[in-house]
Amino acid sequence: MPDARPPAAAPPAVPPPSHPVRSVLVVGAGLAGARTVAALREHGFDGRVTLLGRETRDPYDRPPLSKHLLDRPEPAWLRDELGVDVHTLADTVQLGTSADHLAVVGDGVVVRAGAADVRADAVVLATGSRAVRPADWGDAVTLHTADDAAGLRARLVPGARLVVVGAGWIGAEVAGVASAAGVDVTVVEATTAPLSAALGARVGDLTAGWYAAAGVRLELGAEVTGVSRDGVGLADGRRLPADVVLAAVGARPDTGWLDGSLPRDPDGSLRVDAGYGVVGAPGHVRAVGDVARRWSARHGWVPGGHWDGALRGPATAVRALLGASSTTDDHEDPAPYVFSTQLGHDLTLLGQQGPGDELVLRGDPAGGAGWGALWFAAPAVDDDGGPGRALTAMLAVDRPRDVAAGRRLFGGPVLPRLDPAVAADATRGLRDAVVR
Repeated sequence: MPDARPPAAAPPAVPPPSHPVRSVLVVGAGLAGARTVAALREHGFDGRVTLLGRETRDPYDRPPLSKHLLDRPEPAWLRDELGVDVHTLADTVQLGTSADHLAVVGDGVVVRAGAADVRADAVVLATGSRAVRPADWGDAVTLHTADDAAGLRARLVPGARLVVVGAGWIGAEVAGVASAAGVDVTVVEATTAPLSAALGARVGDLTAGWYAAAGVRLELGAEVTGVSRDGVGLADGRRLPADVVLAAVGARPDTGWLDGSLPRDPDGSLRVDAGYGVVGAPGHVRAVGDVARRWSARHGWVPGGHWDGALRGPATAVRALLGASSTTDDHEDPAPYVFSTQLGHDLTLLGQQGPGDELVLRGDPAGGAGWGALWFAAPAVDDDGGPGRALTAMLAVDRPRDVAAGRRLFGGPVLPRLDPAVAADATRGLRDAVVR
């Protein structure tokens, strides 16, 4: 049976470097950068490895910054979490060093970092993302780094008034942990439902009741007109008093320093092929993690920001950089994956829904026993009319077995095909719905 979603056009494969690579510069010391350093050594690279990192801290994991904001004051160091010690693996580690410019020069690259130039045969860009904060919201704080978390933690004492602008993943996570610690929390969301950007309004609306249950006030359809040290102004004329205002309105790839060096999408992303080669750049320039908009044979263009991508993508990038991969079959294709613990619930989103996909709920969201949402691609004109439909994405809420099943479903080379009626029955396993 043909796939119900015709694949988008794949980009031309970026070839491996045309010259021997004896030195690699990794720009960015987060998860993707640290894993790149580790992957180079794991794949037998014995040349020179240099790591540049903007923060002064050793590499750490970011998800705990919001999920464990108040109960884990120390960063989750990657040397402990993953056994990756960049100081042992890299020849040079320069932390507290921001990259300012990239020049691709012949068979190498030059990165300006402060007053110095760093030269290498190849570069892997892993500079991650930056939290968005509108220019006139200078009195709001953001949560993206360990320093941000430390500053926010110090101010969220019992009885403090916190206004969170944005009911996305980070906003919901912080609201829940802060309310549980005795902080007075209000969440302001411009759209009509929480998580609407990720899940759509219909599914996002099913999470709205969680806020009141967790002791959090939720203001939907509320446009912010101003932020000051003591509160937030709304378009309807109201003012919400606050001791702390958290801007949780998203993040963008940290690629501004690449202006004029590489082609970028409007949001700052770098398009990469299945081997993480930057489209439009020579083979000795690769990009991984949040900065990379990756080509997937299953899902088309996948934006960065997925933890699994930052964890697993570097190994694929390194194999391609070192010439160990010759076809797309050699490349892993991790499914887009988001995990969130918020307001007393565990959420896992797998895959990537597209415009026109049909939503099917799995189980009863009001039943209290966990539920889910499934997105199916609209049937193509050449579909043979069989019962199966291509599953493009799935959400599991408090259903760990569905998470495990979903990861297996999205582990193949093409989108899985399920019977929507069977998949909607939460008393049956998702594998029962697979059309073979």
